[in-house]
Amino acid sequence: MAEFVAIDHPRFRKVQKEIFTLRLVPDCMSHDCRLKKEDDRLKLDACCQYGVDVDLGERDGILRHADQIRSILDEEVADLPWFDTEVQEDVDFPSGKYVLTKRHGEGCLFLRHDGRGCAIHRASIEGGWDFHGIKPHVCRLFPLTYDDVSIVMSDDYPDYSCAFDESAPTVYQVGRPDLLAIFGEELVAAMDAIEAQVGADQPSKLPVL
Repeated sequence: MAEFVAIDHPRFRKVQKEIFTLRLVPDCMSHDCRLKKEDDRLKLDACCQYGVDVDLGERDGILRHADQIRSILDEEVADLPWFDTEVQEDVDFPSGKYVLTKRHGEGCLFLRHDGRGCAIHRASIEGGWDFHGIKPHVCRLFPLTYDDVSIVMSDDYPDYSCAFDESAPTVYQVGRPDLLAIFGEELVAAMDAIEAQVGADQPSKLPVL
């Protein structure tokens, strides 16, 4: 069962403690993703297999750059609808509303191109525009997620091999830049304090002689 730590923040009230102890490969583009629940089956970009919830503001930003993104996508999906038409309401999203990206084959439609990774992110690099506020923040935070009062781990974190490298940094260390960009300095300062406390509470590992 998850363990929580109280946090001093205007919006969030608690943080899952495991964020500061569990590990995550810092560069998924150089990692050969495997599905742990499917006998270590190789599946690159595995965490993108379901599509993603996209805030309406992010959707509009994606559509503003549609020509560049479309040029990266495979022809078979470039002109397909990118999002579900049904708009969902959720107060946790910046606009209070979101849509789901379409899937194609075994993954998010935005994976369908000639290389790994997200076509939105790649288009921003090639086009020289800032992906902040456009690339879905749910993707950027993974395996972190949140609700109205908590910062938590995604339920499917243990499904992927990126979670099992004991030499990797913590989930918090990997996700800190995006937490800062999305939620601001006040949240990160509060979480830095919790990280220090959790680290102090961890038993020291004595050198083996």
